[in-house]
Amino acid sequence: METDPLPTLFAISWNIEFLPFTAGIAISLAVIFILLFFSALISGSEVAYFSLSPSEKQKIAGQSSKKNIYTHKNLESPEQLLATILVANNFVNVGVVILSSFTVDSLIDFSNEPVIGFVFQVVIISFVLLVIGEIIPKVYATKHALKFARFISLPLHFLIKILKPFNSLLIFSTSFINKRMRSANQHISVDQLSQALELTSQLELNEDKEILKGIVKFGNKSVVEIMRSRVDVVSADIKDSYSKIMNMITETGFSRIPVYSDTFDNIKGILYIKDILPHIHKGASFRWQSIIRPPFYVPETKKIDDLLEEFQKNKVHMAIVVDEYGGTSGIVTLEDILEEIVGEITDEFDEEEKFYTKISENKYLFDGKTLLNDFYKVIGSDEDLFDEVKGEADSLAGLILELKGEIPAKNDIITCKNFVFTIDAVDNRRIKQIKVEIKSTEPL
Repeated sequence: METDPLPTLFAISWNIEFLPFTAGIAISLAVIFILLFFSALISGSEVAYFSLSPSEKQKIAGQSSKKNIYTHKNLESPEQLLATILVANNFVNVGVVILSSFTVDSLIDFSNEPVIGFVFQVVIISFVLLVIGEIIPKVYATKHALKFARFISLPLHFLIKILKPFNSLLIFSTSFINKRMRSANQHISVDQLSQALELTSQLELNEDKEILKGIVKFGNKSVVEIMRSRVDVVSADIKDSYSKIMNMITETGFSRIPVYSDTFDNIKGILYIKDILPHIHKGASFRWQSIIRPPFYVPETKKIDDLLEEFQKNKVHMAIVVDEYGGTSGIVTLEDILEEIVGEITDEFDEEEKFYTKISENKYLFDGKTLLNDFYKVIGSDEDLFDEVKGEADSLAGLILELKGEIPAKNDIITCKNFVFTIDAVDNRRIKQIKVEIKSTEPL
């Protein structure tokens, strides 16, 4: 009985031909191994240099050996370093691929089996290149970053010099693209960031969320929104006696007091209480005016993030706020700025300043001088609630004047949106107290 032939799956015959081994092929193989070695060194150097810890970088900078000097120089320009590694590695890998393809074609004739030849060259060459030129050196460099970085420092330093023209072109094109992409994507509004923070409301991170909200809105706030108005500022006349100044210091407990001449619009300086302590024993004859420091002025429109930077630069904690006509509007302190991020800051000497009273669930009694910024925080609303009607107003009384158009009388009622404002106390010059009723209990 005749047996059936085995299926063709088990009887594969490849029609390929092995060609003679020549000296040229031997040289090509040698060059390929050298290029693979260079590829391994360059790939490993990328991981080694960019995984160095700060302590290792300090260790390199603090030692004067030749390898440490060149390692430190390479780290001084990370963009040039990375560009050199990428350019060199690509040149080497391309060389490996071209030479490998030439060598395989010189050793084996795949003309009758082009598919097998293509698969052989792609799979085998790629596998060898990945394992020897990428995976092994990067694993080793990860475990011995400092050692590898020192070992490759000198060759890499010369490579940076040689490839600098290519690197500069690469860095320029990358920075150009980054600027284009950044300009297209940087316009993220404060509202969008605030909405993103609201998504975390289900998490138990309320305090952190409030701080993050303060940081997000920090750059959009002006000095006029957080300053202490001139009518609430404790200040001293430059003609005041030493005893009067000492009484003021004792009663108020402030560490800095503005000093004016004749009117508050003519600020002469700031009296620092610590400056007067060394002279406290001198008595009434001491000329305290001689130790006041020059004032630091800022306009109402200045953004508080810029002011914080100026406070740090000039090493001051208090600024005199001036309006567009040069008159004094009030003062702003470093504490006022920080409170916009972390909330109210109080110490054991601060008396609680109550600018509002909660009458019932949706009814409040506010001081007229209450800043709108603080009003929004109390009622839990967005800071753009009255933007379309408040005009230039920054306080609750200012909002009422914008809505009414004149100084209202006591018991006058002004309605805006779902708010009912009732004037509780007023004189000929200003609104002192306002009752606020919120008609809707829905989120504002």
